[in-house]
Amino acid sequence: MSAAAVSPRRVGILGGAFDPPHLAHLALAQAAVAQLQLDELRVIPTGQAWHKPRPLTAAVHRLAMAELLFAELPQAVADARETRRSGPTYTLDTLNELRAEVPGADIFLIIGADQAQALTTWHAWEQILQSATICVADRPFSTGPRVVFDAETAYPDRFFHLQMPAMALSATDIRAAISTHQNVTALVGESVARYIAAHHLYQTA
Repeated sequence: MSAAAVSPRRVGILGGAFDPPHLAHLALAQAAVAQLQLDELRVIPTGQAWHKPRPLTAAVHRLAMAELLFAELPQAVADARETRRSGPTYTLDTLNELRAEVPGADIFLIIGADQAQALTTWHAWEQILQSATICVADRPFSTGPRVVFDAETAYPDRFFHLQMPAMALSATDIRAAISTHQNVTALVGESVARYIAAHHLYQTA
């Protein structure tokens, strides 16, 4: 039997509000697939996030927009599991479910630098580190040392740093632009922009 036949499946998880998803999310997904050699990337919109101070757009819209944005990446699969849960949703629950569904897989949790900084405040964060390799999307700095996070100091072998292009996009700024009738096609892609317009999303700030 060849080595390829017995290699563990490599599965990435990219979670977030995706309210709306935008081209920086897509760039992150593409970088993760390439640098981690992923067989599959689960794109998982947040359900009832315990840490979000504002109500999110209805899950059906955020999932549909994610499906549109990531359609060009063959490894990406929009996954609705967190939006179907009642009550607060936790990353560890998602990791445990995926481990049961894909036994023996190598799981890679892809997060931003701001999330990595706050990782030690997450529910059962040390169990998360035992369940997945934490892949941090580094903000591109031209000078200065790479930031090392508290959790990484304690568990350095559980972290991987993704190299990312400079893309200063923010869902908050995009929502604000839409509310003032600005064209955001260059920020979210044509298919997502059409969906937003057709469903009259983000019309008020």
